[in-house]
This record gives sequence, C-alpha cells and structure tokens, in this order.
Amino acid sequence: MSTGTAAAREPSRRIRALHTADTVTVYQAYAPSLGLPAARDGRFPAAWKRDRMTWIKPSFLWMMYRCGWATKADQETVLAVEITRAGFDLALDRACLSHYVPGLHPDRAAWQRALRRAPARVQWDPERDLHLKPLPHRSLQLGLSGELARAYADEWTVAVRDVTPLARKVRALVRAGEDRAARELLPDERPHPAPEAALARLR
Repeated sequence: MSTGTAAAREPSRRIRALHTADTVTVYQAYAPSLGLPAARDGRFPAAWKRDRMTWIKPSFLWMMYRCGWATKADQETVLAVEITRAGFDLALDRACLSHYVPGLHPDRAAWQRALRRAPARVQWDPERDLHLKPLPHRSLQLGLSGELARAYADEWTVAVRDVTPLARKVRALVRAGEDRAARELLPDERPHPAPEAALARLR
C-alpha cells in the first residue's frame, strides 16, 4: 500500500488491485451465515441474492473502512473474491458513472439514460490509509446488477477466501502502533491495466 509520499503522486482516479494475468481480487463483507458458506464452498450459495445490485471493492483498506474492520452488523465476515480478469474488464466496459459529470456526459438526461441501460456502475470514493483516514486519491467501487451480478456469482468466481482473520490481525497491529508490520500484511494492490477506453468514460 502506498506511503504518504507515494500517495501524493497517485492519480486521483486509478484502479489498484491484487491481480494476476488472469484474475482480479475484490472484497465484500457479509453476515457469517452467508460469508462462511461462501468461503467454505468457494462459491456463493443459493441464498446470495442474484437479482440485487452488489458492490465489489478492489481495495482492502476501503473495505475495512466500510465494514469497520469486520465489526459492523451483517459485515462480520470479509471475503476476498478472486474473479476472472475478463469478467472484471467486461463489467468496466459496460459500466456507467453513478453520478453526473458535466463535460464527460453531454447533459444530465443523457447520463440518466446511460445509467438506466448500464448493468454496472462505478463510483470513486477516497482511498483509505491504515488508520482509515481518507487519502487524496480515490478507490474504485463497482456495482453489478442483472446479468452481470449473476455472472459474478456463478461464472466469474475463481476462489472465495475468508480474510476476516487478516482484517483482525492488521487492526490489532495498527492499534498497537505497529504500522510497518501491519502494512507488510496488506495485499499487494498494484495498478490494474484496465482497458483505457473504459476508464476514459469512468474517470
């Protein structure tokens, strides 16, 4: 994860993720009743609602901010979901920004039409440091609905891991003032080489 100096050089919007040539890892947090079976079986159970929008986050620390280090209600189990890079890039290609940006969209009505048609949406939220304070650059949140949510759950998923113990260990180190040791445990999130055409529409 970036240090303060490196963070200052980060572009304001860039996708950073743990990834390989074929996969991208994203994070979600669930109640144990859903998260534990998903991790045990390596796939989402039938109880996972495939007809609802689901938000995936490539940033581990942003997920920690969202779930309060796995302490918030119904977010006590943090999952690292490894999905195909092809699926992730497809979602980006079919996504629309979740908010209107003058100059990027012809007008508000055009953005609203695009948003209604898009099965995925993107929002950029401030990235977080080890203490969950906001950084100057932003982190991608990717919302999937309809066919893309179903594909995420049933086609793109390569592996599902319970990383709640990691969340607790990192938090304990941070609370003990051991920032360097905590940072060494973080996932190696590097710039993701997403299709430039998709990113140009989503920045």
